[in-house]
Amino acid sequence: MKRFSSLFLALDQTNKTNEKVRALASYFDEAGDQDKLWAIALFSHKRPRRTVSTTLLREFASGAGNIPLWLFEESYHVVGDLAETIALILPDANDVTEHSLTYWIEQIISMDKLDIDSKKAMVLQAWDSLNREERFVYNKIITGSFRMGVSQKLMTRALSISTGLDENLLAHRLMGSWQPQNTTFDTLIMTADKQDNFSQPYPFYLAYALETAPEALGEASDWQAEWKWDGIRSQLIVRNGEVFLWSRGEELITEQFPEFKSLVGILPDGVVLDGEILIRDPVNDQIRSFSDLQTRLGRKAVSAKMLKDNPAMILAYDLLEFEGQDIRQLPLEERRNLLIKLIEQADSTQLLQLSAAIDLDKWESFSLVREKSREFFAEGLMLKRRSAPYLSGRKKGDWWKWKVEPYQVDAVMIYAQRGHGRRANLYTDYTFAVWDGDKLVPFTKAYSGLTDVEFAAVTRFVNQNTLEKFGPVRSVKAELVFELAFEGIQESKRHKSGIALRFPRIKRWRKDKPASEANTLEDLRQLLTV
Repeated sequence: MKRFSSLFLALDQTNKTNEKVRALASYFDEAGDQDKLWAIALFSHKRPRRTVSTTLLREFASGAGNIPLWLFEESYHVVGDLAETIALILPDANDVTEHSLTYWIEQIISMDKLDIDSKKAMVLQAWDSLNREERFVYNKIITGSFRMGVSQKLMTRALSISTGLDENLLAHRLMGSWQPQNTTFDTLIMTADKQDNFSQPYPFYLAYALETAPEALGEASDWQAEWKWDGIRSQLIVRNGEVFLWSRGEELITEQFPEFKSLVGILPDGVVLDGEILIRDPVNDQIRSFSDLQTRLGRKAVSAKMLKDNPAMILAYDLLEFEGQDIRQLPLEERRNLLIKLIEQADSTQLLQLSAAIDLDKWESFSLVREKSREFFAEGLMLKRRSAPYLSGRKKGDWWKWKVEPYQVDAVMIYAQRGHGRRANLYTDYTFAVWDGDKLVPFTKAYSGLTDVEFAAVTRFVNQNTLEKFGPVRSVKAELVFELAFEGIQESKRHKSGIALRFPRIKRWRKDKPASEANTLEDLRQLLTV
């Protein structure tokens, strides 16, 4: 645990990529295999499930720190991080041990079925066996909030340096539903033959947002465009007579979309498609909103009614494996020609369709098409170089997202809440409202888009203009106006305003505008018909 805590602190104390890679590579060189496996899992977002609630941890910590619970809560609001707050208020450990990272994670997992008293005894014993830095990391793991400024790509690069294996090979081996409890470091990382895992997807190729004029990309005829859909990016795998469906977040979602199992026999074995899961309207066959798609997620069983009312389809736009062979290095044009033939032979349009290619020879023509995106329920265009291979992860050069301009609205801030981590002393999370007659109606929250200087200025306003306090939340005078940007809007029965926004964020602080000139709820309702 000492070695992993040192790694955690080293990563936390630098923003330099090379230093992070060196720290990770050094850890992989020195740690035991099982600890390395758990480190890989943690950095791959495969955290152990939470076995002790944060409510109980707060109670345990306030008792161990000999302070009242209300004082602990106030301290937490100031610190902004539960794991750090607990580590700071606990007394020094009496019996620091040398147990490994694996030991402590297995102890956390073992608490799942225990009663509260047994959990308390184990947590207190752990806190009394770890120094402050180790406690902090232990708390991060047990609270389920283990996050670091380290991408899986950086972790894979460091693992490549340590093992001598190719980064792309490692990225592929780390995909899938493996857990440290059901594999070993040697099996997962060092074993060459992975063919026994028929469900394993490939790393997804991710695009950057286009930040320049498209003319900077060269000749328009070298590029293919497709609509950018607001669905669930996925890989459909047909191997060994079975169908597997993976989301970009490396979740196996086959059971949430059981209709795709019928593609066995329609698609040949040894095929992996990359595409977008969408919900189509069973009446007019149009693409429906992301909120309809969300009704299919997180369910253990999908009812016959839901399958009928919210039928799913995959819009396929790439072919990664064909006849059991990895074809990602072929140019996009060649992969697409194979994909076209595959989908034509499958002839299953209710479940599987080809993403339409938009082939034009002038950027002005692409731009005119892009402006019509919302008419087709799309977010803009994807630009893909015809000669490009299918790469792993987010790469610049061959794939670009060219989204339409977001919707915009001017709204009044009515509530503010402190941030977390380095922004724990600033009010950075805001609730916004628009006018409904002479009343302000809250309709969304946003917490990104301002500079540190602007966050500090808003914090001064909140401190000087608080009307009421609700724990960490402050009700403030309705004076500040902000321009919000968002990607989509839809009706919602769960929100008081009757609407919900997709990806809201702050575009700018409208210091030139009084609250009385903010937008109205009717303005937002008008956007529902756009």
